[in-house]
Amino acid sequence: MKKTSLVIAIAVLLFIGAGLYIDQQNAQSLLPTMSGTNSSGTYGSAPDFTGIDSWINSTPMTLKDLKGKVVLVDFWTYSCINCLRTIPYVEQWYTKYKNDGLVIVGVHTPEFAFEKSKTNVENAVARLGITYPVAQDNEYRTWDAYQNQYWPAEYLIDQNGTIVHEKFGEGNYTDTENTIRSLLRLSPLSTGAGSADQLSQVGSPEMYFGTNRLANLASQQAPSSSPQEYTQPASLALNTFSLGGTWQFTPENIRLISGTGTIRLKFHAGKVHIVASSNDPAMLTIAVDGKKQPSVTVQNPQLYTLFDSSDYADHEIEITVQGSGFTAFTFTFG
Repeated sequence: MKKTSLVIAIAVLLFIGAGLYIDQQNAQSLLPTMSGTNSSGTYGSAPDFTGIDSWINSTPMTLKDLKGKVVLVDFWTYSCINCLRTIPYVEQWYTKYKNDGLVIVGVHTPEFAFEKSKTNVENAVARLGITYPVAQDNEYRTWDAYQNQYWPAEYLIDQNGTIVHEKFGEGNYTDTENTIRSLLRLSPLSTGAGSADQLSQVGSPEMYFGTNRLANLASQQAPSSSPQEYTQPASLALNTFSLGGTWQFTPENIRLISGTGTIRLKFHAGKVHIVASSNDPAMLTIAVDGKKQPSVTVQNPQLYTLFDSSDYADHEIEITVQGSGFTAFTFTFG
């Protein structure tokens, strides 16, 4: 789907659900269970890996080197909750089929600046237990070669270098695995629906803090690139958040400047995650619907879980942060 078509789709689907990432320039949230899968026919020759900054778990590869193998190219980024939920399936496929001729390359294309750091990506690869090769595509060269628009996105390439299957977003894992098995001349598994059931109950879109994509702020004061005191409103509408304390906005994030800061959010989901970092370890005190939750310590730039339940309903979360240097990028839901 072309970018212009995606913009129209986003406008229609934005508040239905959350979680299917698209490209930086048009990044919004689509339905978490929505996925594009087409396993019939072919899509032409696969582009090679282009402009890769570094390789993790592997020496540099080319598709020419891999001719005769089945290759799964998986676009991901380590702060993307949808990618994090997909990675265990991808790792499982690699473990099960690498000796049968499957090669997986995780093309890590960053959404935020901190995801360009090789050290950060290496730490994420180790933390997530990824053993297949990972290529850092910091400048979007391979992403653009595939005309990709999504995190996660999977392109399955046959032994002759032809793309035969594309999959965007979460779910339908058995379909992808059966296409892998077919190319490897293995018998199919029984078809399953994947992990979409709970995600279909999510009623909040991804919410960005940076001014480049700020759309859900309900604070009484307008966002400012200079430090500014924000006061919390009396109440929040669904799918909005507000600030209290002294904060500074940048195109990509917000930063707590001094003292105590608060973030309030009204959402419809069972789980809340935040992509955040802090100069020094920052303790987040959390209450959901007035009930205290386990505290969360934030330091390294990554995704943190703030609320984890099976109660898919309207909730309000209040996050209290002490001290300066805490930085928030986005809320995501599950």
